[in-house]
Order: sequence, then C-alpha cells, then structure tokens
Amino acid sequence: MDKKTKMKFNVLAVFVIILFCFALTPVTLQNDTYYTIAIGEHILQNGIDMQDPFSWHEDLPYTYPHWAYDVGTYLVYQLGENIGIGGFAAIYIATIILSVTLGLVLYYALNKICKNQLVAFLITIGVVYLLKSFIAARAQLVTYILFVLTILFIEKFIETKKKRYAVYLIIIPIIIANVHLAVWPFYFVLYLPYIAEYILAIYTESDIFRKLQIKWYKYRIKKLTVKNKAKEKIEDLTAKVDESQSKLEKSIRRKDERRKNPYRIVLRKESNVKYLIIIMLVCVFTGLLTPLGDTPYTYLPKTMEGNTMDNISEHLPLTLIQDPKTLTVIVLFLLILIFTDTKIKLSDLFMITGLTLMAFMSRRQVSMFVLIGAFVFAKLIVSLINKYDKEGTDKVVQAMTSFFGKIITILLGILVSFTLYKGKIGNPYVSQSTYPVQACDYILENLDVENMRIFNEYNFGSYLVYRGIPVFVDSRADLYTPEFNGAKNEEGKYEGRDIFSDYLNISNISTYYENKFEEYDITHVLIRKNSKLNMFLSRDDNYVELYSDNNFVLYERE
Repeated sequence: MDKKTKMKFNVLAVFVIILFCFALTPVTLQNDTYYTIAIGEHILQNGIDMQDPFSWHEDLPYTYPHWAYDVGTYLVYQLGENIGIGGFAAIYIATIILSVTLGLVLYYALNKICKNQLVAFLITIGVVYLLKSFIAARAQLVTYILFVLTILFIEKFIETKKKRYAVYLIIIPIIIANVHLAVWPFYFVLYLPYIAEYILAIYTESDIFRKLQIKWYKYRIKKLTVKNKAKEKIEDLTAKVDESQSKLEKSIRRKDERRKNPYRIVLRKESNVKYLIIIMLVCVFTGLLTPLGDTPYTYLPKTMEGNTMDNISEHLPLTLIQDPKTLTVIVLFLLILIFTDTKIKLSDLFMITGLTLMAFMSRRQVSMFVLIGAFVFAKLIVSLINKYDKEGTDKVVQAMTSFFGKIITILLGILVSFTLYKGKIGNPYVSQSTYPVQACDYILENLDVENMRIFNEYNFGSYLVYRGIPVFVDSRADLYTPEFNGAKNEEGKYEGRDIFSDYLNISNISTYYENKFEEYDITHVLIRKNSKLNMFLSRDDNYVELYSDNNFVLYERE
C-alpha cells in the first residue's frame, strides 16, 4: 500500500475518531468534578496545606491525591467564567479535548505497535465505545492517555533501545504522581509482564539446573582425581557428565525448534528488557517528586486496608452477567486463543490474564482491561489476518479511501456519532434530579452556613462542596476513614474517626440515627426523598421540614 493511500486513510480515521469521541463525551458533569473545582480554587488561594477545608469536621487531614488536575480544572472553569461561556461549558469542552486526545493517541499507538491501520482504527472505535461510561471530567481521563503512551514507549524501547523512550517513561510517572496518584502503583504493573517473560526466557534457555549438575560432577571428578583413588567412582561420574551433556544438547535443540515454530505461546528473550528493569527502578523514586511527601507510596495500601472499596459501587467486584460488554470482550479473547492457531507472546498472555483478574476484583479496573487489553487483542487480530488473508486489510483500506468509499465512511461516521449524541442534546451540566441545586439555593439564602452541621448523602456531597456548604461526607471517601485521619496503634491497626462507616450505618438504618446525630451534634439533614432514612425522619416530630422538592428534603433537627 502506497504512502498516499495510508495518508488518506489516516485523515479519514482521525476525522471519524474525533466525531465519535465528541459524541460519546457526556454533557452532564459527574460527581467528583464539583469538589475538583473547589479544591483547585482552594489550592491556588491557600496552597497545599494537607488539611481538609470543606467538611465541618475539625482537623481532618487531606492528601490532595490529584492536586495538579484539580488546579487545572479550576483554571479551565475560571477561564470559561471570564470569557462568558460559563465554567461548566469550559470543563465540558476540556473533557471533549481529552476524550478526542485519548482516541487519537490510542489509534496512533495501536498503529505503531500492530502496524495495521484498519485494525488500529476499528479497535480504537470499539475501545472508546466500551469506555464511554468512564469518560468524564475526572483525573482518570488524563491517566488513560498516559497509560496508552506507557505501553507504546515500553514496546518501542524494547524494539529500538532509543534513549528518548526511556526519558518519556521516566516523565510519565512524575505526571501521574501529581495528576492522579491513586493509580501511580498501576504504572509499574504495566512493566511486570515484560519482566516476567524475560526472567522465564533466561531460565528456560539457560538450562541452569542441568549445567550446575554437570559442573558439580566435574568438581567431584577433579577432587577424586587429586586423591588418586576411587577410579570406579570417577568413571561413573564421567558417564553421568556425558549423559547430562547429551541431554543438555537435546534440550537446546528442542528449544531452538520451539522458538522457530512455537505452538501457541511465544517465549522470547528480549535483551533490552534488562534496561527496562533499570528504568522501572528509577521510576520508583519519581513518587518523591510531588509536594505530597510519601503519599504516592502509602495512598493505595491505606485505601485497601479501609472499607471504602467494599461499599463504593465502582470498587466492587465485577459481575459478568451484569456487564455483557466486558463478557463479550472476554469471550472474543477466548475464542481466538482456543479455536485458532494464533500465537501469543508470553508477556501478552501475562498482561491480559493480570488485567482480567484485576477487572474481576474491581469494576473500576474494567477500563484498564479494555484499554490495555486492546493492544493484545490488536496483535492477535493482525496475526490472524497475516496468516489467512495478508492483503485483505489493504484492499479494505483502498476501498475506503476511494471517492465513494470516503463519502460512505464519512456519512456512516456522522450518522453513528449523531445517533450517540442526540440523546445528550439539551442535557444540563448539572442534573437537578441527581444534585440538590434548589435545596442549596434555599440553604445559602436562609440558613447560617458557617454554624450549621448538616448530615448529607455521599452521592451529592461534592456538589455541596462546590456550592460552599460544609459537608458531613462527600465522594472523597478516604478522607473520612481512620486509615487517613488516624494513626496506627500498637497492634498495627488504624485508630481514628470512622465517619464513612457512621454514614453507611445511618443511611442503611443499621444504627439508630438519633444517637449518631447527637454524637455529631447534627443541626440539619439533607437527604433524598426516597431514602430509607427519610421514611423515619418524615415521621419524627424532632425533625422540622424546611424545604422539599420532587427529589430532596431538608430537615432542621430540634
């Protein structure tokens, strides 16, 4: 295929990917975006003080786990306010730009690694569609882009050993540690499949045990020869040396044959991986290049020790029957691996197996399974194409870049994108059925915000933070757990304020709400009308209804 045709297809692919990513970007903002704006403003005004300024609980430490993204989001918000389009509109535009960037970077990386434009384009479209529920104005959108680049740079470094890829690989974890440090440890997970393959290749190629056995026999022969006795023993050991040497040579020949024509799993000793290990070890120290101290090293272990991962929806284990899209992807992988003679690199097998296990452990990791697994899937598909119809994709590309082909592709891209986008037309930036917009207006106009101690729900606490109303809890869940606001005792357990568990127990009516409200000296309660707690408060004479709409109700506690 000539360069001109390749260029035409690239232009066509980029146009369709931009349209598709734009159509999939949600208009209505997500929960975490609201506190992100408030935190970004706070950092610019007060710096990183490692203290929470937004809940009414006193002296809660806060780690600012994505401070750089928070600041960037607030600056975008403020820019929108200053130029008159509105802060939320500016954030929506920024999210579109990040979404499009993710699509284009993924297409570029897939194209570079699998070296097939059509496969790279189709898989990019599929991946972006599968990630649509993860596309939001959150720090994760930036880290998705960085993880795609990480895979690209690792693969290119192993292939070429060019220094610039090593530099890029060192810069990326520095960015992650400041933009979204919760996923900083995952950066190192991406290295592990390559390193594991390298170590196994060294082990299997070296026949280390048989070589050590031969050396031991020769050592014993030397000792016995010096003593000039035990001739029968020497002869026996010499025979064992010859036998082991023969087996070693046969083993080497068999491995050479397997390397030339492997059955299913390709095991290669990539010499540049040893330098990749050095790069990874250097990157371990990049966690220190933040204003947050040792937080990149402690944040994930503390989170895993707490109970937030057991109670927040996105951290719960994956149930395949409830996620048919992920089930379909897993089935496609299995069909290719089982029912075709496609060969897979051992590092790719390790990668996809590890990603699958992580996805089963947490729904949030489904995004990593889809995003990083795309590279493995692309290699398998290209391997199939090269085996059965090597020229087939070139013919499809030429057809798509013909005059009528371009028109059909563009029209189809516009049609699909519009179908996805039309459901978002007229959507507000803030959903008043999800967030208590009017209730907040009432609070700010009629109540003494500085002296009230409100009990609110987790799912809209961030919006209250954005509106400047001190909260009981919000979606910065870790902030409200002993692991982050307490210290370890002599038994190695964290002691501190377990506000998050108290919130869960109150909301689920697993504890008597009045006792906890008395403990926290609650003055007001803002909850959803259809909540369990409202069933009790609406019948409790000690709670006076101050405000009510179709979705939310505000009580004053007497």
